[in-house]
Amino acid sequence: MDELTVKELVFDPFVQTGVVAILGALITRVLLRHYPARRLVFQLGFFLALTALLYHHGIVPYEIAPDTTPAFERVFVAVAKIIWWINAAWVLTGFTRVFLIFERRPLEGRLIQDLVVGVIYLSAVLSVFAYVFSAPVGTLIATSGVFAIILGLALQSTLADVFSGIALNLSKAYEVGDWIVLNDGIEGRVVETNWRATHLLNASNDLVVLPNSGLAKAQLTNLSSPNRNHGVKLRVRVAPTMAPSTISDVMRTVLLSSNNIMPTPAPSVEIKSLDAHAVELELSFRVRDFGVAATARHEVYDLIYRHTRAAGLALAPPREAGAPAFVGQAAATAPTPRGTALRLVDAVPLFASLMDDEKAALADTMTRKTYRKGEVLAAQGDKLNSLVVIRTGVAVVSRDEGVGEIELSRLAPGDYFGESGLFAGAGEPGTVRALTFVVAYEVGQAALAKLMHDRPAIADDISLTLTRRAKTAATGLADDSGLGPAPSFSVLVTRIRQLFELPHG
Repeated sequence: MDELTVKELVFDPFVQTGVVAILGALITRVLLRHYPARRLVFQLGFFLALTALLYHHGIVPYEIAPDTTPAFERVFVAVAKIIWWINAAWVLTGFTRVFLIFERRPLEGRLIQDLVVGVIYLSAVLSVFAYVFSAPVGTLIATSGVFAIILGLALQSTLADVFSGIALNLSKAYEVGDWIVLNDGIEGRVVETNWRATHLLNASNDLVVLPNSGLAKAQLTNLSSPNRNHGVKLRVRVAPTMAPSTISDVMRTVLLSSNNIMPTPAPSVEIKSLDAHAVELELSFRVRDFGVAATARHEVYDLIYRHTRAAGLALAPPREAGAPAFVGQAAATAPTPRGTALRLVDAVPLFASLMDDEKAALADTMTRKTYRKGEVLAAQGDKLNSLVVIRTGVAVVSRDEGVGEIELSRLAPGDYFGESGLFAGAGEPGTVRALTFVVAYEVGQAALAKLMHDRPAIADDISLTLTRRAKTAATGLADDSGLGPAPSFSVLVTRIRQLFELPHG
């Protein structure tokens, strides 16, 4: 009797179906959940075994069971059909996850996969209603269609945002981190995108939320595509006291001395117009990202002012100002060496607090030096005993790391170097080399010592400059570069006051 019971239990269709279903779910949904390809193979095998088992017992999953079937058998057949349709949906979703792949577009591929999987599960649910519960699917679809229309009208704007979000994600018009500008002037960096809206962070650090439906209709300019670098153009008007070619060369020097402009593609200068009032030039350059465009623009404006003053040029008033013509005016008489040195002292912010007689006394002690293009002004590690101020031209500071040189900064008229050795007893962080013909003036240690005895506050300004440059030199360099940690501002102030025997403030 026991053997007969066990035999009946083993060959019972309900038991067989349950065992296959449980084993299939345990192996494919638990043990192989992290291995899509293997899971698909086992899922297909279990589905074929389940299909063969049902057909063996005369159960056709896609046919409605006759009404004459006993109640218990009808329940078993319903459960078996539901299990079969669920396994069929799993197999189809497995094929979708494994084979429906969009290379280089994972987000769009995942979205399409989710849509196809949703259609598969919806079809499986409708099939269960039709072949298991004998429900009129056509009537159900029609009824649900009416409700869908009512719901769609109620959620019209939300659905428009959702589908617009899908379209924007598929078209890849922008992504998180890109700077975009709309035709109505709204501008910002994309910080979040979802199916409802896109969030921008504008230049005022305000969060701008744009519905996807409106964004899909707007004319949009992506400032970060096809690559992150961004082009900038500036116009400047210069008084025509020199030849346009000379003025153009000065503007090229301006671009060459910038620390924020990309070297490639090379920046350019174009003369846009020439009349009796001004030479109008357009400066074009690229920056690595739109986020630094404003910083680069401000730096270039400052360099235009410094280079034009150093070259003896003057900025022209706007065209609409009706300024008097410069035709017939001779160029300004070249200043004497002492006058040049005095003008340079006026242009250096470090000496801005000095009185006129103090500036004149300092200018008398300055020594003029010239350097050809490519000539070294100071080698890396040199301990200078004077402060060198750039009068005209551009110099670059670069550090040799053994495997190549790293550019630290560029020096324009009014910039200076040598303070590391003069005030801190340290070597130059990098080699200073002339990128153009450079005129520089040296201020000796004795002159600075006398000046700082009279003006101890200058030590604070020099210490601040030293601290900033030490941090800049250490940024991005290897740990074994030999620079060590940048000294603090207070340490440098104390060291300079002790070196020059200044009173402690």
